[in-house]
Amino acid sequence: MTPIRVVLADDHPLILDALEQLFRTEGDIDVVGRCMRGDDVTGLVRRQRPDVLILDHVMKGANSIEVLRELQGEPHVPRTIILSAHIKEDEINEAIRLGATCVLMKEQASRDVITCVRDVYAGRDCLEQQTGPRGVRLLVRREFKVREESALLTTRELELVRYLAAGLRNREIGERLDISEGTVKTHLHNIYEKVGVEGRVSLVVWAKERGLV
Repeated sequence: MTPIRVVLADDHPLILDALEQLFRTEGDIDVVGRCMRGDDVTGLVRRQRPDVLILDHVMKGANSIEVLRELQGEPHVPRTIILSAHIKEDEINEAIRLGATCVLMKEQASRDVITCVRDVYAGRDCLEQQTGPRGVRLLVRREFKVREESALLTTRELELVRYLAAGLRNREIGERLDISEGTVKTHLHNIYEKVGVEGRVSLVVWAKERGLV
């Protein structure tokens, strides 16, 4: 079996050493790189192309949010686990919207980290372990649900929803998107069915609740 390629990013040498030693005992996990500065992460990911990135939330050079934004422009983006001693709610929201796969608190047991690496690599929800503070766990699960729901819409549909939220009428939206008023109505009908709402007002409320407008 091909080992899971992991890159570690943390500005504490003791944590880096502890994580590397932890994974060294696992035959299916291979640490292929490590760094201590946030602004070195993208270059390391580009060179090593890991399957999983374990990223400290607060690092010198760049924090996890800034790293995730930078990784958006890369051809290879690993599944990313944010590791933190303390993280704010809005930072969790933003990290997940930028593609973070999981958020783990540093107080969790070593075995939980190993299990999480395997789970995110396999595409499973590492929150099923029921580890970490309940408030953080529920918040992360809620944000993943929001991301999944938002992904229901195409780029064109999201653009249409934003024009709708700005108060434009169907004819005006059609002019902005260079489509007919009838096509706008068709798009809206499809969007209503996708997200499970009835009418323009409900759609705008749905979009606002998910930070789309």
